[in-house]
Amino acid sequence: MKTDVEELSPTRVKLTIEVPFKELDHAFDETYKSLAKQVRIKGFRPGKAPARLIDRYVGRGAVISEAVNHAVPELYNEAIQKEEVFALGQPDVEITKLEDNEELAFTAEVDVRPKFEVTDWEGIEVTVDDAEAADEQVEEQLGNLRERFSTLVGADRPAAEGDHVSIDLSAAVDGEKLEDVQASGVSYEVGTNTMLEGLDEALTGMSEGDEATFSTKLVGGEHEGQDADVTVTVHSVKVKELPELDDEFAQLASEFDTIEELRADVRKRLGEMRRVQQLSQARDRAMEKLVDSVDIPLPDSVVDEEVDRRRQSLENQLQQGGLTKESYLESQGQTEEEFDEELKTSARSAVKAGFVLDQLAVQEELSAGQEDLTAYVVEQAQRMGVSPDQLAQHLVQSNQLQIAYTEVVRSKAMDLVLEKAKVSDESGNAVETAQGGDEAEATAEAAVDAAAEEADPGADDKADEKVEEKAEDGKSE
Repeated sequence: MKTDVEELSPTRVKLTIEVPFKELDHAFDETYKSLAKQVRIKGFRPGKAPARLIDRYVGRGAVISEAVNHAVPELYNEAIQKEEVFALGQPDVEITKLEDNEELAFTAEVDVRPKFEVTDWEGIEVTVDDAEAADEQVEEQLGNLRERFSTLVGADRPAAEGDHVSIDLSAAVDGEKLEDVQASGVSYEVGTNTMLEGLDEALTGMSEGDEATFSTKLVGGEHEGQDADVTVTVHSVKVKELPELDDEFAQLASEFDTIEELRADVRKRLGEMRRVQQLSQARDRAMEKLVDSVDIPLPDSVVDEEVDRRRQSLENQLQQGGLTKESYLESQGQTEEEFDEELKTSARSAVKAGFVLDQLAVQEELSAGQEDLTAYVVEQAQRMGVSPDQLAQHLVQSNQLQIAYTEVVRSKAMDLVLEKAKVSDESGNAVETAQGGDEAEATAEAAVDAAAEEADPGADDKADEKVEEKAEDGKSE
């Protein structure tokens, strides 16, 4: 086999491959075996018909076409390995010469990763937030704890923002009451604007036993979007009463005897959490600086594929949440054009980051062994709420082990960058990024636990979907 490689651009090449027919024997053998099982020739059992009769029965041209279809992918893969071409995506193949018993020639155009070196990656300087918790943050956490132990007490006054009311709701359209649009004993916090437009305004100033009617558009259900007159009846008005921040509260809300002990524990826990956040922040900022330091062209097709993947992922999430793209853009304060531009920018960054980490891994001869892959599967399974065996089986069946391998190696490359980086906090203190022993284990467990809280423990039936999403992410991130 003869192979020629022509660089069409820094991100696309054209391979010209020429193969003597004698090197296609394997492809023809497989073709004859396959056709012999399909054709029925008198005097021969299925699978036993000789090649010359198959040529005559289905036509020599059809046999050659089938053999070429079988041979081209193998020849292409052999060529890119031999020429060390880092191909991206599927090639555009064109048969340029096909002469029976003489020669097969074809071209294959394919996008490739640009050739470059990652330099000056050691000693990247980044600044992260201070790990020490500020007094305001400690008091905010204590305030959240007070909220958890708050009680509702009756308020002998009209309802105001922040009050909790028990209400009945009913709706009518053109004077006709909607039997399926009513609710009784609904608990609602005035001012949250989480139910019907205009409800908060109507409730403000109402007292126990009062009734009021306001106009609004119905949301959800059969009558969604219709203008309706909604009647609200107030049964009770209650105000939230928070416990005092004293020793008695500390004993009620924790294992500590005094409020100062509780406050010290909150500060300690916040510091530990912010330490984990520091490491994540350092990783992100070091990655950003590393990628910005490299100037490389990116294949448009790969970027477009990443844009499409991200758009589809968002649309799936919105659909599952019962939201529209229009409402999402409104909540983000974005136009369609701004959204598309942001999507393309983030896609280009993700593709570029993948290229940079891949190249650094090559330069530093990083690889992933069975132990690394096992650890990856176990961690991802915990995050997804599925069993490691189930995840491993899916990766094998869907031919995504290479994606997992790539993600592990990229992570190792980023770990190396972070290990060599010079990280300091806003106060100028050096931040240790190399984790080992108990600290690394604790950090990993904290991350997994946090993810587990968001995962559905009964998500076995969603495993394939979750694995597929994660695998797709691994292609570019």
